[in-house]
Amino acid sequence: MKMKNSFALVMVLVFGIFLFQTFRHYQTKTTLNKTAAYYDTNTPAEIGAANVVTAIVVTYRGLDTLGEVTVLFLTAMIVGYMLRHGGKEKAKKNNTSEIMITAANVLIPGSVILGVYVFINGHLTPGGGFQGGAIIGTAITLMILADPLGTIQKAVLHLTESLSGFAYILIGLAGLLFAGGFLDNRILPLGNMGNLLSAGAIPAIYSLIGLKVGTELSSIIAYINETGNKTVKS
Repeated sequence: MKMKNSFALVMVLVFGIFLFQTFRHYQTKTTLNKTAAYYDTNTPAEIGAANVVTAIVVTYRGLDTLGEVTVLFLTAMIVGYMLRHGGKEKAKKNNTSEIMITAANVLIPGSVILGVYVFINGHLTPGGGFQGGAIIGTAITLMILADPLGTIQKAVLHLTESLSGFAYILIGLAGLLFAGGFLDNRILPLGNMGNLLSAGAIPAIYSLIGLKVGTELSSIIAYINETGNKTVKS
């Protein structure tokens, strides 16, 4: 035990020295590096998006975004596979309070609308597909908390997720064929920056990402709740 405590103390001291040296030699950067300067200068004209972060994530680094949603998809599949099995009997009593049920009835519709708003306006304001999808996933979580014994139509979630992912890939390939590269948003007119229908295909791309992320998170939550509702037969 003393050896473990001594080792932990040494590690804390080493880490503290490292942080001290880092802060001691830190210098505030007053200029952007070459890549950031290019994005800052050229994004409005090339992409037409008021949100520069959105333009970078969805277009310049679109393959990274594709990888992220793929990882989330695989996570949902693995969680579903691991939690699906087991000869159990479903619980038959719902102990949810009336306060939770009432709060869910009030908050769920607004949460879904907010999630849709966030990913549709991702090219104009902070937010986007991942944030909007997470809000929708939160609404599904609240729905399950209010009615743990209720059933979630996982088939609908899976169909929505699959169609969103397929359409996302099609838009990416369209950019490769008809514009400057994969997920190039200029397959549609850029419009006037600041308008809802602007930035080319970015609103469509972010809507598909939002639906895909929202359904994937909802599927994970639904599988976990389904497993939690099962009790060993006595």
